[in-house]
Amino acid sequence: MELPVWFEVGSLIVLVLILIGDLLLILKRPHIPSTKESTLWVVFYVTLALIFAGLMWYFAGGEYAGQFIAGWLTEYSLSIDNLFVFVLIMNQFAVPRRYQQEVLMVGIIIALVLRGIFILLGATIIENFLPIFYVFGAFLCWTAWRQAFPGADHEDEIKKERFIVRMLRRRVDISDHYDGAKTRTTVAGRRMFTPMIIVFVAIGMTDLLFALDSIPAIFGITTNPFIVFTANIFALMGLRQLYFLLGGLLDRLKYLHYGIAFILAFIGVKLIFHAMHENELPFINGGQHITWVPDISTWMSLGVIITSMVVATVASLIASSRERRAAPAGAAAASPVEAAEEVAEHKGTPPTVDGP
Repeated sequence: MELPVWFEVGSLIVLVLILIGDLLLILKRPHIPSTKESTLWVVFYVTLALIFAGLMWYFAGGEYAGQFIAGWLTEYSLSIDNLFVFVLIMNQFAVPRRYQQEVLMVGIIIALVLRGIFILLGATIIENFLPIFYVFGAFLCWTAWRQAFPGADHEDEIKKERFIVRMLRRRVDISDHYDGAKTRTTVAGRRMFTPMIIVFVAIGMTDLLFALDSIPAIFGITTNPFIVFTANIFALMGLRQLYFLLGGLLDRLKYLHYGIAFILAFIGVKLIFHAMHENELPFINGGQHITWVPDISTWMSLGVIITSMVVATVASLIASSRERRAAPAGAAAASPVEAAEEVAEHKGTPPTVDGP
């Protein structure tokens, strides 16, 4: 069974309209969403994704629905990991919390555009060059290792970001203060960019790096461009509300990166196995298909993804609870989101040094 064209077109139109409505809501009523509001929005988007999966099951069968759910959960877990970096960026540049919704929405739009481009490129390459799965698989295994043991790689990424920020400051006139969520302001009669432009550049760089990781991951679950794109859209929808909902919980998910690393490694191995099944390289098994490697099903992938995230989350919360009980009274640290807000509200200005 195949998905009807009218369903694919109609779904994309509805999803785009929802994202536009979400953006207009921020522009019309900028505010800090309450826990109740954030919870309702996250539940709404999760329910919408499950309804969408049910419709896919009805129109095209369980395999399509399973691919969507597995892809959506994979992208959702990577998006939560993305939130950690967003928190650090907000903290580094002391973005006042009341402006963080606009920053997050810009980040989501940039992510959608970048992922859309990579999806089109990836689908075209896969259609014309199946051995690319070997490359995707190896890349995901390397990414999984880097995710589990960041070490020097993390420090190198921070240095690169600082270098780009320094270059931007040297070539562009940037004020020392925010002017709401504006990127341009007037200081002493002179038009200048605000520090928000640096925040957007940092967010954009982060989105680019995560797109490079996430697109090969979901192509390891499905090669259907429609499922790949809709899974990414649903993973990004409600992300800004999730940012405010999790708040202090983010810094308690200390083992989440291990769960994500395991998922990426698993999908990387799955991609390599798939490449071996469809082998076209003459120097591997004489160009013949390798049929003795196991064929990992969509539902097995879904089970591994769910189990990995549940184990990582539960282990993180247990470890965090033990640390809190062992810590002296009053020694609990503020969450990254609260720290960012406190710095912004008390200082009123972002760091003016050459970068974060």
